Amino acid sequence: MGSTGDSRNRKVALITGITGQDGAYLAEFLLSKNYEVHGIIRRSSSFNTGRVNHLYEADRKTNPRSFFLHYGDMTDSSSLIKIISKVSPDEVYNLAAQSHVKVSFELSEYTGEVVGLGTLRLLDAIRTCKMEKKVRFYQASSSELFGKVMRTPQDETTPFYPRSPYAVAKLYAYWIVVNYREAYGIFACNGILFNHESPHRGETFVTRKISRAVVRIKTGKQEVLELGNLNSERDWGFAGDYVRAMWLMLQQEKPEDFVIASGEKHSVREFTTLAFAHVGINIRWEGTGMDEVGIDNDTNIVRVRVAERYFRPTEVDLLLGDCTKAREKLKWTQTVDFQSLVKIMVDADMKLLQSGHDFL
Repeated sequence: MGSTGDSRNRKVALITGITGQDGAYLAEFLLSKNYEVHGIIRRSSSFNTGRVNHLYEADRKTNPRSFFLHYGDMTDSSSLIKIISKVSPDEVYNLAAQSHVKVSFELSEYTGEVVGLGTLRLLDAIRTCKMEKKVRFYQASSSELFGKVMRTPQDETTPFYPRSPYAVAKLYAYWIVVNYREAYGIFACNGILFNHESPHRGETFVTRKISRAVVRIKTGKQEVLELGNLNSERDWGFAGDYVRAMWLMLQQEKPEDFVIASGEKHSVREFTTLAFAHVGINIRWEGTGMDEVGIDNDTNIVRVRVAERYFRPTEVDLLLGDCTKAREKLKWTQTVDFQSLVKIMVDADMKLLQSGHDFL
């Protein structure tokens, strides 16, 4: 599966976490810019490459090849060293993570190994291969670093207050990137990305959970949607826009850290209301707290309930980003607004369901 491409004068990128939402969009974006793209995937007894299969299949018909996958793991230094030595990348995008915040409370040690120490292993692999002056390194930082926010909106100077094992691991990764940049001169950037969604979002994340449930309820395949904190407010953008910001960071003259965000906040309740409205179901909300329900205004059937098991042990109530620096220095802008994002996700899940691939 792993290979190297031709010797033409084009950039080579290595993406960890290539099978995730961001990895798939980033790979597609870089291929459109004539990059040779390499991705690291974990060996598994079942196929886990669904988001990038179309890229791999399309590339098989081209000569020279541009898209390659390699088996490796963020917990295994030797595999990272071998891949970096073989690929000799110009740019490394570290997107690999156990990225589900609530799951990180249950898998805290593993989350720390992959998210925190995995970043260190990757940076050390670059140094071991003596490529610290060649490679430009992007680290997927997270708005979860801000956690119990010290001020709103949050920008590059806002103090961190992580509220989950995932966020604490991301905090270690953030500072080890800064440290290696200052200590060894590695061109390394932290992209502090606020929530970004798409039809590629995993089904356990709240936005995709909502869009899937809405189309299943609309088509009679599901009765009710259970959610956690309806009052949680997030700054949601489109993943396809955000991977472009990752690339822009590595094209600058000097490495810096950037917040990437839409600058708008919306609640889980608002996302849910919009998603239902897009399929013609008008939701009215009654009750408060754990007793709040979302009712179909036309049929009076309860379609949304609050379930305690979906609350985090320590909640993050509000995240809202200020990406003035990115807009000014990177000239980055978003192309998909919040309302359009909700519609795109619902439409994609309706298409999936109608095609018979409900659980893909």
